[in-house]
Formats: sequence, structure tokens, C-alpha cells
Amino acid sequence: MATYTCNNCGMGVNATCAKCNEALENDYLDVGGTNVQISKCPSCEGKIKSPQCCGEDMACAV
Repeated sequence: MATYTCNNCGMGVNATCAKCNEALENDYLDVGGTNVQISKCPSCEGKIKSPQCCGEDMACAV
């Protein structure tokens, strides 16, 4: 499961898909040559922008 943690304040988030109830996985999406951090459902392949905290993307240990 993708567990995202804020490097500034230490807040953590576990993410699951509301459609499939599967744990989301950390991934990256190429947007015009720039890697954007996303969370992806391994079942339905839905994607969302990964969470942010303190104005920055939260870190995820893969």
C-alpha cells in the first residue's frame, strides 16, 4: 500500500481506491517530459495526483 508522508511535518496518509477498495500504488506519469507523482489503482487502473502537504508532494517509499 502506498503510505505517503510529509517530509516537513510528518503527517501520513494511506490511500485506497473508493471504486475497487484496493490499496493505491505509487507511480509516475510522464507529462511533456516531466515525471509527475501519482497514485494508481492496480485493479481498475484509475489514477489521481498524489497527496500534498505543506505545499509539497508527500513522499512515498516504494
